Amino acid sequence: MTNERVRRHPEEFRRIAVERFKSCDNVALLSRELGVPRQTLYRWIEESERVEVREDGEQVPTVKSRESRLRKRVDKLKGVIADKTLEVDFFKGALQRVEAQHRDSNAGGELAFTTTSGT
Repeated sequence: MTNERVRRHPEEFRRIAVERFKSCDNVALLSRELGVPRQTLYRWIEESERVEVREDGEQVPTVKSRESRLRKRVDKLKGVIADKTLEVDFFKGALQRVEAQHRDSNAGGELAFTTTSGT
């Protein structure tokens, strides 16, 4: 009897699952969709990060690939936060301008409404 594991899923399926995992926001949903336990997905990710396949087909071990992937994700999220901050600043400025125009238009001392005639 050998120590080799019996693989239930083909390598191509694993590769596709790993690629989808990298761009996935909800791992539990992906896990259900693929019919694979989450722990298995995480194990496949770790296994795929241990080696990198070069263009010539040679497999070389990677160093700190998980850390590198997490740093890239942090950088991406920092960019998203920066974009959202710019949007908030823009809308704050626009709101201030609208409020100022509203105050200026009502500053004449006249009432902003009219009464109904009928008396």
